[in-house]
Amino acid sequence: MVKDLSAVKVSTARAGWLARSLVMLCALGCGSGWAASVVFLSPGPASDGYWNSYARVMQAAADATGMALRVEFSDRDTRTQVDLARQTLKGDQRPDYLVFSNELNVAPEILRLAEGSGVKLLLVNNTLSLDQRRILGDLSQRYPDLLGSLLGNDEQGGYLTAKRLIKQLGPLAPGQSVDMLAFSGTNATPVSLLREKGMRRAVAEHPEVNLRQVVLGVWRRDRALEQARTLFKRYPDTRLVWAANEQMAYGAMDALAEIGGVAGRDVLFSAINGTPESLQALLDGRLSAVASGHFTLGGWALVLLSDYDRQRVGGPMPLGEREIDVLQLVEPGETVRLLEAARGDSYRVDPQVFTRPATPGDSPFALRHMLPASQAPTK
Repeated sequence: MVKDLSAVKVSTARAGWLARSLVMLCALGCGSGWAASVVFLSPGPASDGYWNSYARVMQAAADATGMALRVEFSDRDTRTQVDLARQTLKGDQRPDYLVFSNELNVAPEILRLAEGSGVKLLLVNNTLSLDQRRILGDLSQRYPDLLGSLLGNDEQGGYLTAKRLIKQLGPLAPGQSVDMLAFSGTNATPVSLLREKGMRRAVAEHPEVNLRQVVLGVWRRDRALEQARTLFKRYPDTRLVWAANEQMAYGAMDALAEIGGVAGRDVLFSAINGTPESLQALLDGRLSAVASGHFTLGGWALVLLSDYDRQRVGGPMPLGEREIDVLQLVEPGETVRLLEAARGDSYRVDPQVFTRPATPGDSPFALRHMLPASQAPTK
């Protein structure tokens, strides 16, 4: 379901994964000879499992739609990301489209750099904050080349993982309570705030759960490790740990292991990510709840831009702000198939997904629909 709420195939040399094969679904008419060019500014490094998978799916979508893609990795450095945006928007060979995220609040500066460039812009994952909107004013007038944004269902992802985590603990005796810790990302990232909001909504439905502390792990394993060392001493009865991404969950697991604890036995953990590492951890029982699929968002952004590029007749035509249900809980019967797909980069991208009639109760953007036919799980 899409909710209307109102970046030659090129990769960087650092991303050697293009040698791997990608399985693609291309409907009739998807290849007509044209090749609109897209640059994606990745907030993270190529070595990061999430952003690596994100770029792979974008390449699969580029292949399926006939678009030309280049990915630039900024290593979670604001200055690097802005410098890459400047090179892209002010250089001699500008792309038709720039896809980027408002992670670390870089969007206003990128919008400023884009003025007069002729490059169309699409935000993914993190859009402009309310404060940024108030400062920037009328976006349609000031930045007519900003087409809109494509976001995932992050609040729901936070809710679903927390809800499943609590359920996995099992029933408590009357009057008994349980301590929980939470690792959010940053207080300046909309995705982080939304996932935390969903987690808090789930906890509010369970008065037996004591949410002892929420800390900002800035998405990093090493930071979460340091924080968890202190938190496990402060709250020795902790049984549940919710994390807004897998790296922070692993950091907390590392801290638990240092004091002789076992993840999945002494403390239950949840995470949001669908890398092979997190899916294997789910199979092994070290993770008790995982939501996945948001790494496909950039791929769907390319499909949306492909539709736009084919249908527009001159001049800017806003796409609006859209939210799609990409985050879903990984169910036990799907885990092995999803792990096989993640290890082999075997994903199908449907280039007609935005134009097909919706199926009630089933998101066409769910990861299970992207598996090769031989791996697709049955309901």
